[in-house]
Amino acid sequence: MTHRDSHTTSALPAPGEQASPGMPSAAASPWPVFWVVSVAVFLVSMDGTMLFAAFSALRAGFPQATPADLSWVLNAYTVVYAAMLIPAGGLADRRGRKKVFLGGVALFVAASVACGLAGSVEWLVAARVLQAIGAALLTPASLSLVLAAFPTTKRAVAVSLWGAVGGLAAAVGPSLGSFVIASLGWQWAFYLNVPVGILAIWRGARLLTETKQQTNGRPLDLVGMCLLIAGIGALALSIVQSESPHWSRHELLGAAGIGVACIIGFIVWARSASAPLVDLRLFRNPTYRYVNLATLSFGIAFSMMFFAFFFYMSAIWKYPLPLAGLAMMPGPLMVVPVAALSGRVASRHGHRPLLLVGSLIYAISALWFLFVPGVEPAYLTQWLPGMLLSGVGVGMVMPSLSGAAVSRLPADHYAVGGAVNQAIRQIGSVMGVALTVLFLGSPSLQRADFDAVYLCHIGLALLTAALCLPVNTSPAAIANSHALDASPEGA
Repeated sequence: MTHRDSHTTSALPAPGEQASPGMPSAAASPWPVFWVVSVAVFLVSMDGTMLFAAFSALRAGFPQATPADLSWVLNAYTVVYAAMLIPAGGLADRRGRKKVFLGGVALFVAASVACGLAGSVEWLVAARVLQAIGAALLTPASLSLVLAAFPTTKRAVAVSLWGAVGGLAAAVGPSLGSFVIASLGWQWAFYLNVPVGILAIWRGARLLTETKQQTNGRPLDLVGMCLLIAGIGALALSIVQSESPHWSRHELLGAAGIGVACIIGFIVWARSASAPLVDLRLFRNPTYRYVNLATLSFGIAFSMMFFAFFFYMSAIWKYPLPLAGLAMMPGPLMVVPVAALSGRVASRHGHRPLLLVGSLIYAISALWFLFVPGVEPAYLTQWLPGMLLSGVGVGMVMPSLSGAAVSRLPADHYAVGGAVNQAIRQIGSVMGVALTVLFLGSPSLQRADFDAVYLCHIGLALLTAALCLPVNTSPAAIANSHALDASPEGA
């Protein structure tokens, strides 16, 4: 082994990938790579939910702004992030995953500074758009870097932990945000990203190695990229503005129609293009197809549970936001250890048992919330058991969906294939928020108003289990798919 080889940090490139001259030795530990990319993923996931705790502080900081104006601080990020994920995955596969990851982190950090310095709502919304672009660039690139760093036998554990990091950060966001904003001001919800992001860039530049898809000089699919951004963006916009008094029903239906038309146009284009942004032959594999459908249903259920919790704590039990954030912590704290154990099970038996059992546990947690909690606060006996059940269910299902989605992808489609799954989860989250607001948007909530949310929660969890029945990521199935992964037809 040469001196250069002894300082490498990840596994050899998979078939179909190009590596930089300092490509790593398979004997080196891949965990430093995992921790570098996970730091950035944690920031992005936490930032997506932390601002829910900042809404009141933003209203005080911008008294001239209307609530509808301030809603775009949240919605602009959501719409742009959902729309950019898949194109960002294509860029990472073709232009280099390390390059796109570090560029995404740098843009996210710079945009965070701009958010903190914002002197108007318009400036803040524009900076949030840049934040969303940076987040979209780094997310699929980070997953593909993890996949490339780990040998096949350890990928299930690594991807499960990668997914758990995002789920934990999203759940921690409101409680940490409420503490930081109450202590330091809303600007520090953004400034917190800066030192951690700079650390990720510094360590990433030293530890990560470059991998990318062999393109043979083929250009990036700009037509497909534009169609996909317009389609997902318009659909997300029609959902997040569904309860806005400033958008008429005709305008929302028009936006949804434009989104559907662009998605159909993208599919037609992808079938005929010589080098499409997303190779639709990936969806011929039933595992990839059903995992993405299950990701949509579980994304809706997770988001509904998450937001209904804060509605219940504030409207029924009258908890202040910081206390509500602390009350939610036991559930997310279960996710990481459960995900670590789930990854080990998945590496031996595949993801299907975890997805089925986890979905049923998640349905049971919703059943608990439907029948047990009352109008008088009794956290330890009435709420904590349900939170622990939901944490176990999320720890089994959410990382397993991410792992199953990428487990049988060809190596040269790591980033874009994973980005499709992440974009679908984001769309599910947007739909879940819209449904929760629809059910719980009344200013005078009663305990009975939550029954519809929990019934939907149960139904979606059971639907997730049903959709996961055809999933097959057993070691034998993965070994067979890797034998054919020189072409997407073998995915």
